[in-house]
Amino acid sequence: MALSTPTEGQRPLVILAVTQGLWGERIAENIQRHAPPHWTVHTWSAPRTIPPVVDDPEEYINGPIPRADLLVALGDTPGLAQLIPDVARLCGCASVLAPVDRSEALPQGLVEQLRGWLEAMGVRSVFPRPLCTLGEETINRWPIVERYDDPLVREFARWFGQPKLALTVEDMVVTRVEVTRDSACGCARFVAEGLKGVRAEEAVDAAGMLHHHFPCLASMNIDKDYRDTLMHVSGNCLKEEVAQAVAAYVPTQYLRPAGHVDEA
Repeated sequence: MALSTPTEGQRPLVILAVTQGLWGERIAENIQRHAPPHWTVHTWSAPRTIPPVVDDPEEYINGPIPRADLLVALGDTPGLAQLIPDVARLCGCASVLAPVDRSEALPQGLVEQLRGWLEAMGVRSVFPRPLCTLGEETINRWPIVERYDDPLVREFARWFGQPKLALTVEDMVVTRVEVTRDSACGCARFVAEGLKGVRAEEAVDAAGMLHHHFPCLASMNIDKDYRDTLMHVSGNCLKEEVAQAVAAYVPTQYLRPAGHVDEA
């Protein structure tokens, strides 16, 4: 696997990743490990248990909060989302990136509340559902694609978000995979490594299996807007990227209607 290096901007970016459990910790660790040199990535671990309704946020915000430009909220419970405005105030961030990988942790009603609270503070916010749909201009997939305009989130999305891959195929076998944008959790790197040596016509299915075995930690509950699970939405992002990457090597397959007979 080869990792490409996007052209770096000159402006430093300071990120604060707020975690609460395994899902967020894995993302924060991957971002810290693979962040470009002009980023500084801090983490703050929130309490694992926070009630659904928080009367006194300061009771759950222990220790100093580092200053940051961009707050990445990676909570496992709705209670943490209620702390985000206070954490944003303490870290002085200009933008909040709050992915929805599990709707039960950040339901749509709470997203709208949080967006309103942050807007009243003059803080921009972006809520990709799930995080691996984050591009440099849009979030989400059909039928709920949204555009956003936030330079700090856009800088983040140059490096982490919706996977971008380039495959080299020789004699119908994948010999090299270049990752130009990783999944925030590191799944795209994992899949890229696993695709080496796979036959081109099997690459899409192999990517789906590798995504599953990474494993993806997005929700397996049905999302009412997608009418599918967020885990499947995530997997489809990756599989479609691989399909595009091998399209030049694999003949287009057409479905044959049942009972159809070709004319002589």
